[in-house]
Amino acid sequence: MTPTADQANGRPDTRVPYADQRRELILATLRTSGRADAADLALELGVTNETVRKDLVALEQLGLLRRVHGGAIPVGRLTYEPPLASRTALSDEKARIARAALHHLPASGSVLIDGGSTTAKLAEILPRDRALRVYTNTLSIAIALMDAPLLTVYTLGGRVRPVTGAEVDDWAARALAEINVDVAFLGSTAVSIDRGLTTPDAAEAAVKRLMCTSARRRILLADHSKFGKVSTCKHADLVDIDVLITDDGTSPEMLASMRSTGLEVEVV
Repeated sequence: MTPTADQANGRPDTRVPYADQRRELILATLRTSGRADAADLALELGVTNETVRKDLVALEQLGLLRRVHGGAIPVGRLTYEPPLASRTALSDEKARIARAALHHLPASGSVLIDGGSTTAKLAEILPRDRALRVYTNTLSIAIALMDAPLLTVYTLGGRVRPVTGAEVDDWAARALAEINVDVAFLGSTAVSIDRGLTTPDAAEAAVKRLMCTSARRRILLADHSKFGKVSTCKHADLVDIDVLITDDGTSPEMLASMRSTGLEVEVV
């Protein structure tokens, strides 16, 4: 690979080549500084001004910032929603959380598996020797379970969001209104003591809200990167969740705050 100018001069290569990483860093700058200067971002990220402009346009189209002359300003304390296929960070933590979630599976009956990278890990390791009805709003999760003859798998139907692969809108809502499940394994983009569980998309938030009401027991699977953040659309309060399973990267202060609400918290 041809060295960059920085590498040729003995300086570390500061380029951030992946769009998802750049956009997370842009939003982090907005959260901490209240404004992001396009020229400064290009220098910090080691990319061209045009690349930064495209990132800002993409984030503005998602409703996460407002472009102004020379840069951008935030539209609130929001989180970026990367495509599901790109969510490879914290893979070990997500796998530990998924394994811990297995202890909450009923011996028989029905479960609901929300969309998300951690819930997808759970689907991968779901026991194939139990007669369970599995409902999901995510096609990739349903496909991952098709090889298990004892599992009866249902998808909710509806419009499929390209970013997350989740089924949303009226068909999904009608399906959730007609079912009752023993346990729902849920995900969330952001988790806050004050604002509860939030996600960037209103249609997906509406489906998640109905998932909570259709389940007798609700288990939230969330790695430490989700905490202390607020996204656009609220779909649950902490009191709506029975158990939170997270990893040991979550700060002791955050764990104490979560437990102070009466939430049962498992750390793996």
